Amino acid sequence: MCLSIPSKVVKIDTDLNIATVDTMGVQRTAGLDLMEEGSVQVGDYVLLHIGFIMNKIDEEDALESLRVYQEILEKLDEEERRQLVLEDDNCVNREAP
Repeated sequence: MCLSIPSKVVKIDTDLNIATVDTMGVQRTAGLDLMEEGSVQVGDYVLLHIGFIMNKIDEEDALESLRVYQEILEKLDEEERRQLVLEDDNCVNREAP
């Protein structure tokens, strides 16, 4: 199962059409190809799927989701926490058998 963790946009490169996002302390790049040009700004919270920003999320909802994720992560050790965040990049759609 894939869970999209809200990520905060920290930088936008319009030449490459990518954004740098921060997902609970882990930074990565994400494509903007699926979003309307100019609709994503630095400071926005977004949801990612397979390396692309799929949509923006309200800041209040994003912060509440992050609070819940943090509660879950506090019960895990450091490597398990990092792995869960990084696995979000490798999540693909899978059809149920």
